[in-house]
Amino acid sequence: MSPRASARLFAVLLVALASGGCGGQASNAATSDARSARAAQASRVSTLSTAPPPAPRLVVTPARATGSVWQPVARIGSRVAAWQAQRSGVTLLRFDQQLLRLDLHAGTREPSGTWYYGDRIEPSEIHRVVAAFNGGFKFATGVAGWMSGGRVAVPLQSGRGSIVTYRDGTTAIGAWNHGVPASGRPVYSVLQNLSLLVDHRVAAASAESCIQACWGATIGGMDMVARSALGVTSTGELVWGAGEHLLPGGLAKALIGAGVARAVELDINPDWVAGYLYVHGGRAPTGSPVVAEQLGIAGRFLEPYSRDFFAVLAR
Repeated sequence: MSPRASARLFAVLLVALASGGCGGQASNAATSDARSARAAQASRVSTLSTAPPPAPRLVVTPARATGSVWQPVARIGSRVAAWQAQRSGVTLLRFDQQLLRLDLHAGTREPSGTWYYGDRIEPSEIHRVVAAFNGGFKFATGVAGWMSGGRVAVPLQSGRGSIVTYRDGTTAIGAWNHGVPASGRPVYSVLQNLSLLVDHRVAAASAESCIQACWGATIGGMDMVARSALGVTSTGELVWGAGEHLLPGGLAKALIGAGVARAVELDINPDWVAGYLYVHGGRAPTGSPVVAEQLGIAGRFLEPYSRDFFAVLAR
């Protein structure tokens, strides 16, 4: 081969190698870019799937003056989620379970230990909380039962008045093994206290005649003391009722007048009966007392509390 032909062949080979090299680099770059894009998309999908949902458009406005007519006190978007009224010395809060759910919280002492919903309104609840109120009797009374997240703090007993929250966030009230729990529905939490105060829209027969022995010993032995209860209507709304100077029968009557079909008496006596609505704005909500003359709970359930309690939250 002549020197000129060799030079020409060498030039052709160089061009071919250069073309192949550039093409390979371009191909590798494209593949790398595609992989990066897929990784970014996967990361975004993973982040979206694990991030908590945005807080609902929640507005809570406690009533300035309450009467027998229901007043809206909480809205989620354009829908009313909670109402407040006062009848015969009983403050009433009514909650729409299609928009709200109930969380049973553990106190630092009752029950002690670590629970998913602990001794204060949790960070995951703080921008969704609508209301909170006291739980049931002290465990030492022997009339309570308590379970949350599949763990039992105090054994549940058949026939006892029970506030049962299912894993779908819906709460029912009834006598344990005699109406609740519903067959086939997984239970998340249960608070039991005494027997039913209201059943089938009828007050318990002992609510007027057996005050101390049947419905809890009171401070000073007085019959008319602070009392509270939680009931459910035939359409599934929850109604919390409380007041500072009540007999069990008077509390039951007010609940029945609010449409309650079944109810459980919760805690009694001034130190332990309290309810709050939470006004939102800024980094944390502000608890607004709802029961006239209530002594209140230090920290308003936003700080550690020794006893169990309920929080009502936007779904």
